[in-house]
Amino acid sequence: MDKKMKVAVMLDIEKMGFESRDIPQPKDNEALVKVEYVGVCGSDLHYYEFGRIGDYIVKPPYVLGHEAGGTVVAVGKDVTNLKIGDRVALEPGKTCGHCEFCKTGRYNLCPDVIFFATPPVNGVFQQYVAHEADLCFKLPDNMDTMEGALIEPLSVGFHAARQGDAHLGQTATVFGAGCIGLMSMLALKAMGVSTVYVVDVMQNRLNKAKELGATEVINGKDEDAVQKIMELTHQKGIDLSIETAGTEITSRQAIKVAKKGSTIVFVGYSKSGEITLPMSMALDKELTFKTVFRYRHIYPVAIDAVSSGKVNLKGVVTNVYDFDDIQRAMDESVHNKDTVVKSVIKII
Repeated sequence: MDKKMKVAVMLDIEKMGFESRDIPQPKDNEALVKVEYVGVCGSDLHYYEFGRIGDYIVKPPYVLGHEAGGTVVAVGKDVTNLKIGDRVALEPGKTCGHCEFCKTGRYNLCPDVIFFATPPVNGVFQQYVAHEADLCFKLPDNMDTMEGALIEPLSVGFHAARQGDAHLGQTATVFGAGCIGLMSMLALKAMGVSTVYVVDVMQNRLNKAKELGATEVINGKDEDAVQKIMELTHQKGIDLSIETAGTEITSRQAIKVAKKGSTIVFVGYSKSGEITLPMSMALDKELTFKTVFRYRHIYPVAIDAVSSGKVNLKGVVTNVYDFDDIQRAMDESVHNKDTVVKSVIKII
């Protein structure tokens, strides 16, 4: 094996380049994974376009990417759950294991998490990565490493659906048909919610939602989404809404269409970080608000959903780029949102 690997780095705002770096050596509890596919996440694009998300600031040269799938090529001496040749999905966050959140099973809230592509921690737009073996989840024979890379965003969707106690008999609406919106819709369907409406303002994304099984899609630019949803539910309203767009308009719409006593799960981050909501209406309806920060204990569930055929994960992907074309991949993902829904980088 060569001792060097190719690494894609963010050199400046909207500027990518490549470096040669040492292949990492796995620690005793780690596996060395040959990265084969990496999904392009909205957070990657935000860092690429603006250089920061809140207090997390990119200091170039910086490696983006946290949705990874690949093949194990070496293991540390203490690793027993993996062997060379295993195909794996990588859960990107290493937590401390000692804080109150880790000890109570809510490890996604660990304040000391080390998460791929969250500054100053580098990501995985690179050929190899050494990662804690317990965070490398083996894929069954009927799944490939592209699907392995997409388990990360699917886990967000399943966490959102679980936060909303999704179950058979509900009527749900997903606001926003980007990657996470589509993943949330797929998770809802897999968990037994047969009626799922999807709202967006980009028709190509709505077409993708319909292709993947949405009961009805609504273009909020062309029609009154609230009025349409109330018509579809015979004025009863919605049992569960998942808001992934991160806009004030869709957040307010979610409250307006909510059935009394129902639940809204907020997933999307607003650009400003603040929105104004009709709280009197929410109080009158006795709504339950839930929020989502990443996920916890979801990877095995998400992998099983894909392996069993309940989720068509590859159907979300609209664009696959070669590693050498990463500049074009990032540029088109940022500037062609009307046509690009989900991009994946092929490292192999």
